[in-house]
Amino acid sequence: MAGKKDIKFIKSLNTKKNRLIENCFVVEGKKSVFEFLYSDYKLRRLYTVDKVLIDSEKQIFIDKNTLKKISFLKNPEDYIALFELKKPKPIEENKLIVALDSVGDPGNLGTIIRTCDWFGINDIICSLNSVDCYNPKVVQSSMGSISRVNVSYLDLEKYFKTTNVYLVGASTRGKSVFKIKHKLKTGVIVFGNESKGLSKKLENILDLEISIPKPNKSTYPESLNLASSVGIILSHLTNNISFNGK
Repeated sequence: MAGKKDIKFIKSLNTKKNRLIENCFVVEGKKSVFEFLYSDYKLRRLYTVDKVLIDSEKQIFIDKNTLKKISFLKNPEDYIALFELKKPKPIEENKLIVALDSVGDPGNLGTIIRTCDWFGINDIICSLNSVDCYNPKVVQSSMGSISRVNVSYLDLEKYFKTTNVYLVGASTRGKSVFKIKHKLKTGVIVFGNESKGLSKKLENILDLEISIPKPNKSTYPESLNLASSVGIILSHLTNNISFNGK
């Protein structure tokens, strides 16, 4: 059974500081938990109201009341697991990459990770000030996709200046993405902060700026949700004819 110590420990993992200290993070829900179990992440503990065929020493049975106490969700599912953090893999620069500049909303990042997984994007590079990918809300909204997508945190400007990658930036004033008639197979598509967009220092080093044109002339809304924009742009740029950037 899970005691007060377990509850306090799991709740402490809501902060990045404690996740780093304890070297683990929380995954909730049967689907997500099993996707992590079948990945290269190492399980530390599984709390469940059901019987699951795993290493019995790592599984702890709990009741519904305890489940509510340790969950970060309003309507908790029957599976909560702790997995160990792992270092990101080397970035595959010969493939298409998504970069995120100062993304702060956990739900957006989780949805973007899931979207990248759908379109076959293996690497996401986040700026150092972006939200942590192991935040419980990020993990939850990624629906297990973070177990497959490699997320790295780097100084974007420094990285781009030291690598020979084709940089495409999403903005409100760039060339319409629908006018690009070729598939983007390599390079980096850079997306900015939810409200401020791309930083000037990154805009200055882009090879191409693209945008999603508004189909009408109304004033509002002023912009699309970031995760929606990522989905639209990836849908178009990954489904046309071959285009290799530089």
